[in-house]
Amino acid sequence: MQKRVFDNKNIEILWNSEVVDVLGNNKVESVEVLNNLKNTKSKLKISGLFIAIGHKPNTDIFKDYLDLDENGYILTKPGTTQTNIKGIFATGDAQDKIYRQAVTAAGTGCMGALEAEKFLSENNLT
Repeated sequence: MQKRVFDNKNIEILWNSEVVDVLGNNKVESVEVLNNLKNTKSKLKISGLFIAIGHKPNTDIFKDYLDLDENGYILTKPGTTQTNIKGIFATGDAQDKIYRQAVTAAGTGCMGALEAEKFLSENNLT
């Protein structure tokens, strides 16, 4: 994938940079970008924006409680969102290391909500 990006003349790579603001009226029109090395800001005129979610899930807060794999993803019982602790469910980017995108987060979020509702109902907690 990296080679495809480097070879694509329509993509400008901004190293050591981060988006600090998305600007526009009812749609994306530009972004303000901070260069972390030079500590300078610039404005780029754009019509769309995709922000990658990264490669490490933000699950460190759970490491003392939930079973995590070697990369920090919360382990769940296959085919469910159930963790090693009864009544605790993991969904989306925290437990899906393959797709890690919004559709997966929404889908497994729904699974987790349904499993949590069933758990609450079965344990007379509703």
